[in-house]
Amino acid sequence: MKKDIILSGVGGQGILSIATVIGYAAISKGLHMKQAEVHGMSQRGGDVQSHLRISDKEIFSDLIPFGGADIILSIEPMESIRYLPYLSEDGWVITNKTPYDNIVKYPDIADVEAEIKKVKNHILIDADDIAKKIGSPMSMNMVMIGAASGFLGMDYSELEKGIKFIFGKKGEDVVNKNIEALKAGKDFAETYLKK
Repeated sequence: MKKDIILSGVGGQGILSIATVIGYAAISKGLHMKQAEVHGMSQRGGDVQSHLRISDKEIFSDLIPFGGADIILSIEPMESIRYLPYLSEDGWVITNKTPYDNIVKYPDIADVEAEIKKVKNHILIDADDIAKKIGSPMSMNMVMIGAASGFLGMDYSELEKGIKFIFGKKGEDVVNKNIEALKAGKDFAETYLKK
C-alpha cells in the first residue's frame, strides 16, 4: 500500500488538521508516513501545501515528484490547479468548489471548475456549504477528508479515531460535529461518483 497525497489550500483553511487526521490514521494502522509542508509565510490567505506520503514500506523522501501524486486534496479550487503537474495519470483531484478570493483578478470560478473537470478522476464538492448545513462551518476541512476517504487506502474508522485524537480536548460536541462533517463528505463523494 502506498499513497502520495498533495494537500493544498490557503492559510487558515485547516490543511494541517487534515494532515494530522490522515497521519494519525496511517500511524494507527502501522503504516510509515513522511510529511513536508510549505506555509504561505504562515499567514492567513497565503498558499499552503503539504506533501503527505503513506506506505506499508519504508519511505525515503518526504517530497512527491511531478506525476507521482495519487491524490490532490485541495481546500481551494484554484490551488488544486496549481498542483496538477504533481498528479499521476490515474490520480484523483478532490477539491472544494468554494474559492478563497484573496487575490486581485481571481479567475472566473466557472473557468476554474472547467479546468478541474478536464481531469478524468475528480470530485468537486461544496464543502463550505455542507459544513454550514450541518451547523459547523469550521469543519469544512473534515468534509474534505470524508470526500477523499474512499481513496486513502485506510479504514474509515481510523479517520474517525484521528478526529477524536485531535479534537478530543475541545469536547464531545466538537468531536461529534467533525465526525458528522466527515460522514457528510463521504456521502457526497459516493453520490457524486454515481453520476
